[in-house]
Amino acid sequence: MDKRVVVAIDGPAAAGKSTISKLVAKKLGFTYIDTGAMYRAFTSYVLDKGVDPKNEEACCKLIPEVSIELFPDGRVICSGKDVTRVIREPLVSGNVSYIASYKDIRLALVELQRKLANKVSVVMDGRDIGTYVLPNADVKIFMVASVEERAKRRYKENMEKGIACTFEDIVADVENRDRIDSSRAFAPLRPAEDSIRLDTSKLNIEEVTAKVLEIIKEKVGE
Repeated sequence: MDKRVVVAIDGPAAAGKSTISKLVAKKLGFTYIDTGAMYRAFTSYVLDKGVDPKNEEACCKLIPEVSIELFPDGRVICSGKDVTRVIREPLVSGNVSYIASYKDIRLALVELQRKLANKVSVVMDGRDIGTYVLPNADVKIFMVASVEERAKRRYKENMEKGIACTFEDIVADVENRDRIDSSRAFAPLRPAEDSIRLDTSKLNIEEVTAKVLEIIKEKVGE
């Protein structure tokens, strides 16, 4: 594609956004921006500092200290520390929605996300990309799947990475994150009015990727 294209993919936890976004970006030669990794990195920093993730004031005071870098190979560096693995562990997963609900932290990270999207063609995934971060995105997709299916995916992912957890804990975490993400006062999880809903519950990775590529082609052409 000759012109710069911005693709926003939103949806609840473990809907498959990151996996699909990476594949789509690679096939199109776009830059993939994992906003979830940014909030997870901030969460890991909060936990490292011994700050209570539920204490909004204390967490927001850390903003000037935090720098986050995303690399094409998937590495995530937070204030000089490689947090690529730790940000996927249960402790971070169980607290990231609190951090992501704080307005000042969202504003700081959204500024960075928008700067990245203004430079090149991107695929950006998150909770509020199409509604708040990039409201003028060329393509907006809202991915959904049942709680059970999302929990199965996250459990399998954790097992493959050697991250200890139980399926019951994953279900509880997914349900809790849905509740927090959807009810937060600032930029809550919800589909943009002009987004295309895509239920991935009964689709495999290849099928979802193909459908997303088809949607992008229909919206912006070759």
